Amino acid sequence: MTPLGVCIEISTVLGSAPREPGARMLVRPGDTEGSIGGGQLEYGAVATARRLLAAWRDDPARATVFAETAALGPQLGQCCGGVVSLRYLPWFAAHLPPEPALFHLQLHGAGHVGRALVAVLAALPCSIDWIDSRAGAMPGDEVGGVARIGRRHVADPACAVACAPAGSLFLVMTHSHALDAAITAAALQRGDAAYVGLIGSATKRARFEHRWRRQGFSDHTIERLTCPIGVAGIAGKQPAVLALGIAAQLLQTCSARSGVRSIAALPADAACGRCGTTAACGARTE
Repeated sequence: MTPLGVCIEISTVLGSAPREPGARMLVRPGDTEGSIGGGQLEYGAVATARRLLAAWRDDPARATVFAETAALGPQLGQCCGGVVSLRYLPWFAAHLPPEPALFHLQLHGAGHVGRALVAVLAALPCSIDWIDSRAGAMPGDEVGGVARIGRRHVADPACAVACAPAGSLFLVMTHSHALDAAITAAALQRGDAAYVGLIGSATKRARFEHRWRRQGFSDHTIERLTCPIGVAGIAGKQPAVLALGIAAQLLQTCSARSGVRSIAALPADAACGRCGTTAACGARTE
């Protein structure tokens, strides 16, 4: 088989580098997909990949994994200063496989801030269960990007909280304070949420806390609520500004819980489910 492209994968990193082990990009004859961090490292790697691809297309029997190591400071003049090992794999699929999801978010509310947030998160590898109780509230246009976004009209959104997987993030920003209270209470009571965020002021939080304490909620349960939401120090209440601050807070939460995520590297001896060859095939199901 003749490769369609070359997959460049960061196999190991020593010291500081622009991307983590497992980061990949696909180099095709006329374009690229993904990134291994930009700069001189990526520029040189793309040139190497194109030379390999030309040779492999002339003689497909030569299409085998190629590896090299680069010292970013001494060799490439990059400030990172680490040492990066790269693998170049013959690639027979049209695209790279999707990256593992950073998080699963159950987002309640399709108003201006909800729409702005989805537009920001669409560029991240994550999954979003987007829910609104109002028929026709969801925007009709599709959001481009890599995020997996499901849109649902749910008459009783609080009941949908139980459907989210353990460790999910919950964001509540509906058109109704009564709905906000019911959904947020259900998320807090789960006990396994990575994050429960409620849009609103400190006054709104105080009113909800007073209600929940009357209902028997413990201080420990209530303390898990994030309200107001978004990182501190960002001025402005435009939906796009709020969305950026909220997205940053979601990423902070995930990083604090699990550290910097490393993308799973392609095993050198993994078999492709379609053709039986090794991972270099690029058609392997992940």
